[in-house]
Amino acid sequence: MGIRGSLVILGLAAFVASGAPARKKAGNAAQGKALFDEQCAVCHDDTGTDKKLGPELKGLFKRAKMADGKPVTRANVRARIHSGGNGMPAFPDLTAGDLDNLLAYLMSISR
Repeated sequence: MGIRGSLVILGLAAFVASGAPARKKAGNAAQGKALFDEQCAVCHDDTGTDKKLGPELKGLFKRAKMADGKPVTRANVRARIHSGGNGMPAFPDLTAGDLDNLLAYLMSISR
């Protein structure tokens, strides 16, 4: 192993020793589906077969924009769920974990 290899190993060792947090999985889609059915399904369809009060959410993350014209990003969808707007009620009591789970589910039905 040359100097370059030694530097790579030293860099990795320093990173691990620094206590940098491991990347955690961003939500549980099955738990998000249960939350969707409980909190969202009254107004939103997730199958592409029913017309409801709110927009269809199947394929949401394949779209360029949300109904309000903002780009479809995890941050924008999270903010819309949390704060509401454009006729949608706010859900400020959902935890960060709930939102991660819901976003994981919405992403899973966008494939």
